[in-house]
Amino acid sequence: MMEQWKRNVYICTLAAFITSAGMSQLAPMLPLYIQSLGVDEPGQVARWAGIVFAMNFVTLAIFSPIWGRLSDRYGRKIMCLRAVVWLGVINFGMGMAQQVWHLVVLRLMQGALSGFLATAMPLVSSESPKKRAGWALGLFFTGQISGSLIGPLLGGWLAETVGFRNTYFVVGVMCFFSSLAILGIHETRKPVNENVVSYSNREAFRSLARPSLLYGIFLTTFTFQFSLMCVQPILTVYIAGLVPEPDHIALISGAVFSSAGFASALFGSRLGALSDRIGAQKVLFCSLLVACLVSVPQAFVTAPWQLGFLRFIHGIAVAGLMPSVNHLIKEASPPEFLGRMYGFNQSFQFVGMSSGAIFGGYIAEHFGISVLFFIAAAMLMTSAGVCYKVIGPIQGKDI
Repeated sequence: MMEQWKRNVYICTLAAFITSAGMSQLAPMLPLYIQSLGVDEPGQVARWAGIVFAMNFVTLAIFSPIWGRLSDRYGRKIMCLRAVVWLGVINFGMGMAQQVWHLVVLRLMQGALSGFLATAMPLVSSESPKKRAGWALGLFFTGQISGSLIGPLLGGWLAETVGFRNTYFVVGVMCFFSSLAILGIHETRKPVNENVVSYSNREAFRSLARPSLLYGIFLTTFTFQFSLMCVQPILTVYIAGLVPEPDHIALISGAVFSSAGFASALFGSRLGALSDRIGAQKVLFCSLLVACLVSVPQAFVTAPWQLGFLRFIHGIAVAGLMPSVNHLIKEASPPEFLGRMYGFNQSFQFVGMSSGAIFGGYIAEHFGISVLFFIAAAMLMTSAGVCYKVIGPIQGKDI
């Protein structure tokens, strides 16, 4: 019979896959849906699409620590269930929107009241044995990335077959199916002292043995996400300059984008298991170096296949980074503050994503896209230095 902790990990991974597949299919059709709401001018469509897409990350960055803190107090399963059900409700609301500002408000509410990852991550982490936490978090990451890969394809097919509004309804149903999976989780977490959980954030950090370690992890998360997102939104424009015939640019761009995601899905659980054996900080340090080294040659590619190959290697580095960061947070945080610390890390992640996309577009416009790859490499090298100096040895392991 399967051990309960493994059953919990598989259920959470399934829920992450379903939720990610549902949510990621919305981005490609968002501009078209905005057009159907009466916005005709292409510049306004692009502007509204950016606003609607960003609103979710703004409120996620603010509220993720709050939901993480509440998961410490009331339990991770119930908070995870609440987040997924709320995502379903929001998607039904988006399917019934009549004006584009309705989407803006709903996306703000989505980020403020969902927080799925901020509650699911500590659930997987706290329910897994310490010696298998890397594997468990890597598998969870694989489910999340796999859903993100399949989602856009599914969304494009649904938009053409059932229409934009009905696609949102389908996503809502997928979220409700995800909640049914979460109901099968058996949480073994014991209640913690109410006085400890009610600590302010400042008191919580002061009580940690090495608060600087978590600061280093948060900084690493921010810089990595910034370096990733400053390039990713305009990667299609870069690819267009490498292709002599623009007829198949969408297909070629999709293949290049998918190469990184496919690599992350393929190597996520493997690198998570490796971190259990040799230490998460070693995997994190090596992943940052690999991501740095493959960023520079991306500025000099002359064909899409070269970029696709380098992005595949970059995807392997991503697969080592995220599970390792989450593993280190588990090792550095006491159980009563685990959800809160994961929530803070999520905030740094979303701030890095949103600011990277904004500044990346500005830098590309004024200095060229190639410069972004050098900036990304410099930030990743800085993160590797922080990892070596600040994160360094933990629980008897050394980098």
